[in-house]
Amino acid sequence: MSSYLRRGLISAIVCPMPIMGDANHKDIIYSLKHRVPKLLRLGTPDAPQAIVLVTAHWTTSTPIITSSQKPGLYYDYYGFPKETYSLKYDAPGSPSIAEKVKAAMEKQGLEPVLDAKRDWDHGVFVPMTLVNPKADIPIVQVSVLKSEDPAQHFAMGRALETLRDENIAIIGSGFASMHNLAKMGELMMGRQLGGATPMRKRSDEWNTALTEAVSKESAGERAAALAGWRQLPHADEMHPKRGGEHFLPLLVCAAAGGEEKTGNYKDDFIGIDVFTYYWGNQIDL
Repeated sequence: MSSYLRRGLISAIVCPMPIMGDANHKDIIYSLKHRVPKLLRLGTPDAPQAIVLVTAHWTTSTPIITSSQKPGLYYDYYGFPKETYSLKYDAPGSPSIAEKVKAAMEKQGLEPVLDAKRDWDHGVFVPMTLVNPKADIPIVQVSVLKSEDPAQHFAMGRALETLRDENIAIIGSGFASMHNLAKMGELMMGRQLGGATPMRKRSDEWNTALTEAVSKESAGERAAALAGWRQLPHADEMHPKRGGEHFLPLLVCAAAGGEEKTGNYKDDFIGIDVFTYYWGNQIDL
């Protein structure tokens, strides 16, 4: 199989507003509609046969994997416009792919569990509505771990890497560059007042250090650099302590990237850069 079919990427999303065309998400909307489909080679004979999506919005004690043939949607958000609670995304699940995920994780010493009742949260249906509105590719959703232990998430990623040889794409759905709601409010206020905030400088310092760590050439070096991600500049401000769930899908994808070169692109979000990292398809975006 051609090497470009071995895919893994981390996609940034935070709420249902991109589907509503929210201006603050303009760049992210563009990337989800254009860049990510290009990375996945959607609409070509090389499109993935299935997608395994690791979501920041489902934290569990052990990896849990959706195994329903037709999951529903779980509107796991509050205070948004009424129409965001009637969104639909009709892609199928895949019990057979779920079994493959489970078996691969067991080989890494993990204790995964299949769940045929769990519906897809907005970490799945919001980005995928924009990425693949045809909803014609099966999706299996995977949780992240409450422990936030990098080693466990690296093990999850190593397991998922083996599935990429079967043309199964791996997507991590989370806001890895920053997920701190209080600081997001500060940024929105700064944008409304027409000025930059000190947060921008700290965000840039964090993103620089994070990108350097994620871009290590070998999987071992990458894991070593990311194992101490809490020591990167301003990490606890970007992801409050015991609130790092939006960072965890990146750890999984960084391990699933194996020995392949890291690519990235950035989007503006309320005055800061949010990065997407990807492996296995180094193309002009």
